[in-house]
Amino acid sequence: MALYNYVSGREELVSLAVDELIDDLFDDELMQEQPASWEAFLRFVANAMRDLALSHPRMFPLMITQPPEAPWLRPPLRSVRWVDYFLTTLQDYGFSDERTVDAYKAFTSFLLGHLVLEVSAMGIDIASEIDDDAGGGESEGLGDYPTLRRLQTMLADDHSDREFDDGLDDLIERIRATKDA
Repeated sequence: MALYNYVSGREELVSLAVDELIDDLFDDELMQEQPASWEAFLRFVANAMRDLALSHPRMFPLMITQPPEAPWLRPPLRSVRWVDYFLTTLQDYGFSDERTVDAYKAFTSFLLGHLVLEVSAMGIDIASEIDDDAGGGESEGLGDYPTLRRLQTMLADDHSDREFDDGLDDLIERIRATKDA
């Protein structure tokens, strides 16, 4: 109860705890390495997030259902600091603005889907944590994140149908390449 002297209520306490966990990804052992390629970077981020989700499976539903710092950010990478870092790193590897946003959306969709299934298999009820007010807040303080600020409009564009079709096509091609001849 003493914590409530410092926060306005449960929602703020949960939000602060989730923000701290997400921020701690920067300290993950994998994130301390310099990736040799963009593929290695994606593997580092994915494995660091997976380690976080599996080591805190009861917090994971809160991580994916708490409103992100901006309505166009996607879980599980839901903070402006993390998304700007992610986008900037891909651009450092030569991705254009369009390909950067496409990669971010595809990556977070894959990561979220896989981790939801994996955490659910551990017996964690993801659905009971979803709350009606988990819609997302407005973006604030993007001044320190120039890449995120520049790509904000593209990130907010909804191309869900195309993204779903592209993801499904990629999956079908991957299965086709590995199936028995």
